[in-house]
Amino acid sequence: MLFGGTMPTNAPGRRPMSSANRTGLGAAFVLLVIVSAVESADRTQVGYAGLLALAPVLAALFAAWQYVLGVGVIATLVSAIFVGQSGTSGSAGMVYLFGIMLATGIAVAGAMKRQQQADRITELRQLASVAQQAVLRPIGPQVGALAVAGRYISATAAADIGGDLYEALNTPYGVRIIIGDVRGKGLDAVRLASIVLGSYRHVAYERADLKSIVADLDRAVARSVGDEDFVTAALVEERGGTLTIVNCGHPAPLLLRRGLVIPLEPPAPAPPLGFMPEVKARVERLEPGDRLLLFTDGLGEARREGEFFPTADRAWRLLGHGTVGDGLASLETALVDWVHGRLEDDIALVLLEYAGPDAGASVPVPSWEVGAAGS
Repeated sequence: MLFGGTMPTNAPGRRPMSSANRTGLGAAFVLLVIVSAVESADRTQVGYAGLLALAPVLAALFAAWQYVLGVGVIATLVSAIFVGQSGTSGSAGMVYLFGIMLATGIAVAGAMKRQQQADRITELRQLASVAQQAVLRPIGPQVGALAVAGRYISATAAADIGGDLYEALNTPYGVRIIIGDVRGKGLDAVRLASIVLGSYRHVAYERADLKSIVADLDRAVARSVGDEDFVTAALVEERGGTLTIVNCGHPAPLLLRRGLVIPLEPPAPAPPLGFMPEVKARVERLEPGDRLLLFTDGLGEARREGEFFPTADRAWRLLGHGTVGDGLASLETALVDWVHGRLEDDIALVLLEYAGPDAGASVPVPSWEVGAAGS
């Protein structure tokens, strides 16, 4: 009981009528009422009852076949009443009735076919969603010394799915994170993303430096794709407060520090995975409270009326508050509002926050990275 009353419930075994069924039935009954009113006003002959055959056809555009059949039965009964009242000859009356029944049969068949196609699309969407969820495992909220949150924003509700990927692992060499974007869409893109992630989840624990990981991933991609397929990727490693980034044709991560937004461009450009990239690492020393945004190019391409979303200008206000999960939620809300809900590409987002050195950490800071940071 709530506020002294009871909450309304649906009858057992019954589901609320969908908006599509309501639309189809509403349009059909409006037509039935109009035709019946015109026919009632002109009692000299049955001149408009044949238009009742349009009612089940109209309902079939939106409603389920059971509702279409019901509309057809009602239209047939209404037509029979008008035929009986007008005194129309039997053969003429039967033509009207047969025409309505034939139209009902065709409309029911069309509605059944449409429903089968809709069910198939729904099944494909569900399968695509399951496939992508199997590839993109949840990350965070804490990986090593980093607070981590990941978010995937789909551009469409259709069955097509993208090949955006991300992963965060706490390895013997520190926290290692990858974000990438497979060229193309659909199950082929998901397949290649799963290959990249599967390889990464293995070699991230085995290779001592990111350049070796890039070489392994490049070979995995080259074995699995055609000449024009590739994967852009950025790999990040946090070890003892030192941040190392290698970039293979991917958008540069954004470092958020004390109200500033700093793009971490690579020292030299490198091609995507699949084109034998020769990467050069960028090394930064992290400060407590630093946040790092990794994203795919769907974020850079989001625009309305030709104006791109001002990621760098808004990044601190959107991402610098609350938890890293709160920051990504704010970014997604602002982004969807900017494009009025119409994104052109899927977007993967990962936000990291460095809390400071862990007193119990046993991972040594590599001397070559410290040297690179100071050079």
